Amino acid sequence: MSEVKIAAESRTEFGKGAARRIRRDSKVPGVLYGHGSDPIHLTLPGHELLLALRTPNVLISLDIDGKTNELAIPKSVVRDPIKGFLEHVDLLLVKRGEKVTVEVPVQTEGELAPGGNLLEHVLNALPIEAEATHIPEGVTVSVEGLEAGASVLAKDITLPSGVTLAVEEDAVVLQVLAAQAEEPSEGEEGEASEEAAEA
Repeated sequence: MSEVKIAAESRTEFGKGAARRIRRDSKVPGVLYGHGSDPIHLTLPGHELLLALRTPNVLISLDIDGKTNELAIPKSVVRDPIKGFLEHVDLLLVKRGEKVTVEVPVQTEGELAPGGNLLEHVLNALPIEAEATHIPEGVTVSVEGLEAGASVLAKDITLPSGVTLAVEEDAVVLQVLAAQAEEPSEGEEGEASEEAAEA
């Protein structure tokens, strides 16, 4: 798992106006919390944070004001719905060796059995428990040869060493849906009704 170092500044200004000023400087307001400690309000560099967040559950080593170093994982990320830039981030304080519960992306490999069937992701992300410094970037599931009606349960997925499920073992993660029959075309009946409407 990758660890990214980011320099952060503690902040004392809050509210929408302060947040706008921070974003105008290409920075992102954030909050670091966890372990029962008081939340620490931070200002983070926008570009570096954006790059770091491309990795799911990235482990961030925060250098706060050049004085303290803390480990954190992203807990909640708010983006502008139109432009997509980062508006705010909540970071969860973690310690090395500590177990955390997170969701990791489910990726698939292989081809379904022939027949035009559809693969449905019931869960796009799998809840797991792992050591904070050893969170997998995702899990890969083979769907090779699966036919309509087949499903993959959480317990069927091979997890890395030290990682356990944080969801019911029988939870459906993927299922194969039968190909839908094509809708009958309107044909002559549709054409006749159009002509009647024009007359």
